[in-house]
Amino acid sequence: MMSGRPEKHSLTLRGHRTSVSLEAAFWRAFRDISEEKGMSINALAAEIDASREDIGLASAIRVYVLAHYRRGGSAG
Repeated sequence: MMSGRPEKHSLTLRGHRTSVSLEAAFWRAFRDISEEKGMSINALAAEIDASREDIGLASAIRVYVLAHYRRGGSAG
């Protein structure tokens, strides 16, 4: 059974600590993508943060993960 309850993790974006709450499946996928790209999870989060507009960071990460797999990303 899959838990839909978000898990809070700390990230460092350009020297600043922040907390992001994502469901476990999104954390796993996000880590897989960062490894596939050869980036730290903090670097990938900073890249997503820099390109997001009027949505929260957690939502931006979810959209990024979804778009990655829709494009046929090979992680996971």
